[in-house]
Amino acid sequence: MDSTTTPPRRGLRAQLTRTKPVDDIVSEAGRGTGGTGGSMRRSLGLWQLTALSIGASLGTGIFVVLGESVPLAGPAVVVSFVLAGLTALLSALSYAEMAGAVPVAGSSYSYVYATVGEFAGWLCGWCLLLEYGVSVAAVAVGWGQYVSDVVHAVTGLGLPDWTAQPPGDGGVLNLPAALVVAGAVLLLVRGAEESAAVNAVMVVVKVVVLALFCAVAFTAFQAGNLTPFAPLGVAGATAAASRLFFSYIGFDAASTAGEEARDPRRDLPRAIVLSLVVITAVYCLVALAAVGAREWTWFEGVEVALVDILREVTGRTWVGVVFSLGALVSIASVVLTVLYGQTRILFTMARDGLVPGVFGRLDRRGVPVLGTVLVGGAVAVLAALVPLGALADATSIGSLAAFALVNVSVVVLRRARPDLPRTFRVPLFPLTPLLGAAMCVLLALNLGTGTWVAFGAWTLVGAAVYLGYGRRRSRLEGRAGAAGEGGR
Repeated sequence: MDSTTTPPRRGLRAQLTRTKPVDDIVSEAGRGTGGTGGSMRRSLGLWQLTALSIGASLGTGIFVVLGESVPLAGPAVVVSFVLAGLTALLSALSYAEMAGAVPVAGSSYSYVYATVGEFAGWLCGWCLLLEYGVSVAAVAVGWGQYVSDVVHAVTGLGLPDWTAQPPGDGGVLNLPAALVVAGAVLLLVRGAEESAAVNAVMVVVKVVVLALFCAVAFTAFQAGNLTPFAPLGVAGATAAASRLFFSYIGFDAASTAGEEARDPRRDLPRAIVLSLVVITAVYCLVALAAVGAREWTWFEGVEVALVDILREVTGRTWVGVVFSLGALVSIASVVLTVLYGQTRILFTMARDGLVPGVFGRLDRRGVPVLGTVLVGGAVAVLAALVPLGALADATSIGSLAAFALVNVSVVVLRRARPDLPRTFRVPLFPLTPLLGAAMCVLLALNLGTGTWVAFGAWTLVGAAVYLGYGRRRSRLEGRAGAAGEGGR
């Protein structure tokens, strides 16, 4: 018997804590469910994987959520970005080690399943529905805000509220948000390689656009705008960091491409760490330029703060229009790459039997077309009907929970499988992953009571779905049942 596989036991406790052997997880890479269709193609290199993570992160967080966070922290929002980035970096190091050891599409779901157990893995996957699925909707809502701004700048007329705002904000549905999700779905069903090529172009566009903003905003920089630096104290800066953590969600997107990377053990850890360094540097530079150009009280109630700063500094409307068009491209890349990550995580969960097999079916090109369409449809409805603020906070708490579990998984796997090949090792082990988990908990505690209540309800629903569906249909349950029958 394989030393990594424990004898099957059928009790509920054994079901909840059973782990899937790492060797089995890796050997199944690229295969779908149902025994039909092709297998995933390994076509992504280091640059494409890095661009995937940058594309999944560098978008709505800086283009939209910055304006909502400055009133919470004042000029100290720059520190808030650093604090959120430090939390993300600690978790990124753990992701890098796990991605090099378990290079599959399931990301943190697979890591937790292999170390802590099936139920914890399921809950992690359930949290990833918040991190990926809900964040796509949040990003799409931000995209809709920039569409309205461009239409108003060009025509002098804004989009009617009923077509551009969700019900809670005075409209009927956010049509632009739904349309950008639909466009991402159409591109993703063409294949990972084609989607990665388009995303790489979008990443270049967004970096150029943000460089344009910094070049203009720094011409209006006034040191006096940075005082008082932290008008709302440490509590304000920490609260802003909790919300801004939403801006870093997606750095782990490369880990969802583990079954389509050419050399996953080498390239995944590098892509994760490199992308986060680039993202943090860009965020801090843009935030400093923004709060240096305008007093922190100016940001209250401003939806597209960066565009308005450009217009006021230059006195030209067309500059804002160019920036908004670039922002549309930038935010669309986030929708594309995060939606990609969600479909790959569900693909892996379907292969394990924990969600319906339809999400794991591949066509002859190795693309989960039907699963992508189903996920995109659900996200489009969510984006059309729910306001941005509620989506951003829900996304943050789901991500923080998943990241904390990955940090714990690094510690568990080091002790359970010290012999497992690792192309990257977390420095200062076990201090780094334990500190990463603690930072995730700290930021999560700063989110609102309503967010925690919603998260608690979401977790209870997830537990009920697992107990009523997943544990009985799990492939590990099938193996245990077969072993039991064979022993009679």
